[in-house]
Amino acid sequence: MCIEFGREICGNLDTAESREWLVTNGIGGYASATVAGLLTRRYHGLLVAALKPPLGRTLLLAKLDETVLYDTRSYSLHTNRWADGIVSPHGYQHIERFSLENTIPVWRFAVADALLEKRVWMQQGANTTYVQYTLRRATQSLKLTLKAMVNYRDYHGDTQSNGWQMSVEQVEQGICVTAYPGAIPLYLLSDSPKGDSYASRGSASVAHNWYYGYDLAVERYRGLRDKEDHLHAATFEVTLNPGEAIAFVASTEKQPDLHGEVALKLRRAQEQKLTGFWNSNQPLNIKESPSWINHLVLAADQFIVNRPVPEDPNGKTVIAGYHWFGDWGRDTMISLPGLTISTGRPEVARSIIRTFARYVDQGMLPNRFPDAGEQPEYNTVDATLWYFEAVRAYYNATDDDNLLGELFPILADIINWHCRGTRYNIHLDAADGLLYAGVAGVQLTWMDAKVDDWVVTARIGKPIEVNALWYNALRTMAKFARQLGKPHQEYEAMADRAQYRFSRFWNHETGYCYDVLDSPDGDDSALRPNQIFAVSLPESPLTSAQQRSVVEACGRVLLTSHGLRSLAPDHPQYQGKYGGNQYQRDGAYHQGTVWGWLLGPFVLAHLRVYKNPEQARQFLEPMANHLTVHGLGSLSEIFDGDAPMTPRGCIAQAWTVAEVLRAWLATEI
Repeated sequence: MCIEFGREICGNLDTAESREWLVTNGIGGYASATVAGLLTRRYHGLLVAALKPPLGRTLLLAKLDETVLYDTRSYSLHTNRWADGIVSPHGYQHIERFSLENTIPVWRFAVADALLEKRVWMQQGANTTYVQYTLRRATQSLKLTLKAMVNYRDYHGDTQSNGWQMSVEQVEQGICVTAYPGAIPLYLLSDSPKGDSYASRGSASVAHNWYYGYDLAVERYRGLRDKEDHLHAATFEVTLNPGEAIAFVASTEKQPDLHGEVALKLRRAQEQKLTGFWNSNQPLNIKESPSWINHLVLAADQFIVNRPVPEDPNGKTVIAGYHWFGDWGRDTMISLPGLTISTGRPEVARSIIRTFARYVDQGMLPNRFPDAGEQPEYNTVDATLWYFEAVRAYYNATDDDNLLGELFPILADIINWHCRGTRYNIHLDAADGLLYAGVAGVQLTWMDAKVDDWVVTARIGKPIEVNALWYNALRTMAKFARQLGKPHQEYEAMADRAQYRFSRFWNHETGYCYDVLDSPDGDDSALRPNQIFAVSLPESPLTSAQQRSVVEACGRVLLTSHGLRSLAPDHPQYQGKYGGNQYQRDGAYHQGTVWGWLLGPFVLAHLRVYKNPEQARQFLEPMANHLTVHGLGSLSEIFDGDAPMTPRGCIAQAWTVAEVLRAWLATEI
């Protein structure tokens, strides 16, 4: 698959602004915007820097507004929509082609007989963005002018200038912007065409003009503030001759590498390395993966970032989704097998597993790390149980007895804490050997929407996927104990009891499982996708007949082309459209909205029941088309439950990418 658009997409503002690109730097920072060049989100920008990696994400450079002078005529290549709804200028009309070169977005602007190419990428491990312009075709020189629109705010926020005075000063090769005393400076610099000194071919000049009222259409859809101001801090001008290229560099580093071509080669080499890992991990009988899967392999790397800890400065974690999520324990553990093991990078999995082991507290993994860097939050019942499955997947791929021996005391302590009870009333019910969890006002499962004091899907009691994970963890621990020569009988006995009493989840009237047992309102018979894990996990507590019934029920009612609905459409609380203000969005989040990551477990469950890998893989194929319509080259977080299942939420979601890759490998014939 070549992700490439011509004027049929690029020249239509509706289609060009609905497609978004993303590049990342491996430490939590990113650059992202639309194919049209229009800002539609507060999260868009050419440099959103992770000032406290992997968090502390701060918008520094919003965009570069480009104008070219060619053959005495001026052409605006940028596009803006303003507070009054007016679009001006209409630079998208000059985009002849947009393409995704692996993960690097590339535009070709056609003006008269000239063709100007633009590409954007980031340096790995640094808050540095490169924007390179190459004059591919022309009959004379072309003058390129760039207006650098800067900011300095948390990436969740928005700026109303209110007379804000930033310090903007000239430095060698460009401009330095300091938002306020103590702020981290932003350097806007340039390399030189053909190695000439920049001063001989162009200029950089200081400016300080606020542009008011950028309209952010997607924020309006999300019920949030939809207007923002950006500061025009500097103007760059350069004359390019045919065949010449110049790179503009935005960085928090005082002396970043200004050699654009060298930086581009490094980025391409990294992508080739990632593809090589994937290829080496394929079965010998598999000749070549389809191109859309290769795109996902590169997309998988965008979520893997550094999380330094005192004991390991090279620690790793997973960004749950772009643009607004940080690293979440649950998302990390669910995503780990697909992002790392499936892609042939077990050493990354090892680092993530060891990093999170240091945060285990009272037998629990953190749910999330706050953006501001406070103490981690532990409001999750399932992240810890997914940790067992992540360790199992890693060990299954590596036979790493050293790490298993290091982790075993931690895993055993987790089991002990759950047996005697830990936070949020999470405890083993002695009456049936199942896990109970929940207190009023706290969301603990992956269906975790909460607005103010309203927990939308509280699921207090014994959620089915939590107990499927608990059973899977117990069987896994018994195997680990045997492997290490440790007592395993207690884990086997607990697993046997959990399996026996898991029969309580079976609803004979409906032919599928209850979603929650022993809730304050009794047993919840709503048809939700959570029961699919009782089939898809390596250890299933259901009978073969029950497994088949669960897959059939989910397939008939919840399955869509891009995932499973979070609630059956015939349920009175079902909501088929996701949108509106926070109350409306979160009210629909797990009440019918389709989740892309659930497609992976469904495929694995289908494979287990029907043992037909070719048929199971067919459920993944619609995702190939999705790579071209939202977050380009990646997979979205959620979709509307009602047709046409419009993509919503994050444009790139770790567990969606991970589970599709993992299921793809599992269905290799």
